[in-house]
Amino acid sequence: MKHSIKSIFKNLNTYMFFVLFVAFMAMVLTFEQRLSFEKVDNLNEQKEIITKLTTLQRDDVELALIQFNGKSTYLLNEIDNLKTLYKYNFSDRFLFGNSEEYLADLSKLSNLTKAFNSAAHEYYVETETKDPKIEKITKANLDAAFVHLITHINDMLFKNTAYDQHKFNIAEMGMVLYFFIVLLGTFLYRRRLHSIYKDIEFLYQIEKNKKTYEIFSLEADAIALRMSRKSTTTDNPTMLDPVTGINNHKGMINSYSQKKGLKSSNFTSVTVLEIDNFSKSKRTFSQETTQAILKKVAYTISLHEQPVDVIARTDYNQFTIILSRVSKEQSFKDIDLIRQSISELRFNVPDQGSITITVSGGFIIKPNNTSLEEATKQAKEILTYAKNVGTNRIMQTRDMAEKDM
Repeated sequence: MKHSIKSIFKNLNTYMFFVLFVAFMAMVLTFEQRLSFEKVDNLNEQKEIITKLTTLQRDDVELALIQFNGKSTYLLNEIDNLKTLYKYNFSDRFLFGNSEEYLADLSKLSNLTKAFNSAAHEYYVETETKDPKIEKITKANLDAAFVHLITHINDMLFKNTAYDQHKFNIAEMGMVLYFFIVLLGTFLYRRRLHSIYKDIEFLYQIEKNKKTYEIFSLEADAIALRMSRKSTTTDNPTMLDPVTGINNHKGMINSYSQKKGLKSSNFTSVTVLEIDNFSKSKRTFSQETTQAILKKVAYTISLHEQPVDVIARTDYNQFTIILSRVSKEQSFKDIDLIRQSISELRFNVPDQGSITITVSGGFIIKPNNTSLEEATKQAKEILTYAKNVGTNRIMQTRDMAEKDM
């Protein structure tokens, strides 16, 4: 089975967007890791400031007060900075569900910091008496607040390490999977692009000395067919229908013989379409209108034609369509789509106004051991049955079997 260049480049475009998206996510994770480092630095700096607040000299009360006010205010500002940093930690907030726990820790940190500041203020500033008992009590309160605050900061540092470890484990597995996907995609598309380039080289060569070369792409196969065929219907008027410009019966046989080797793994279907209520013996329209209808129907059919297909006008009001598709269902679906497209056509006829043209058809999947002539004969038999049943419908072999039952 040959590959479509259009599909390859469409998938390649999706692959490149996937690579870009993962690179963007890696950049986001790197940015979040930088925020994690800043958070650790912030907490460690708070520990240093808290330690310094427990070692201020009490000899000079005014100096102690200035130092205390500056450091205590700085502690609260550092907590606000932690809240600001966390706004950009998208994975913790939206993916890992750590938001409530971390915000609760920040709230507790703020309360413990305020309690520590209060105990330090009481110890350094508000205690004016030299009573050793009172000083001992305030010092004990300060030490207890210090221990609680340092313990909580250490807990936050430990949790931050656990958060980072969890994200790293997931990112590690994701990057390993990403590596193998990119490795597979790179080799796959490198191979396919190389095959497309070889197709171009084959088409470009002047002397066709690569007779055994197997074309990779569908588009190159179609181009090669047009370049290499010895006798084409466009070059030989005897193979063309003079009214519609598509193949006549002779041209159909010739085109089919040239294309039947293409896509040999596909299913080949033969369909005979007949315009309803449009016979040669009962001419309802003028010759000019009749030819206009035939041309329009032929043109509509040709819009659905692929390079490996063959279409022809084989009788006054009949068209034979030979399709090559990957499945029987797809072949019938395309034929029915042609029928629907024709039924949507509108013609303005003098004295009759706007009219609609419909077609009925006989559809058959051609076995490999059956000739085109025999398959066409069977399709016409199904067409006869379809006309007896009604109009504007496509019948196939199983419909005949249901009739016999």
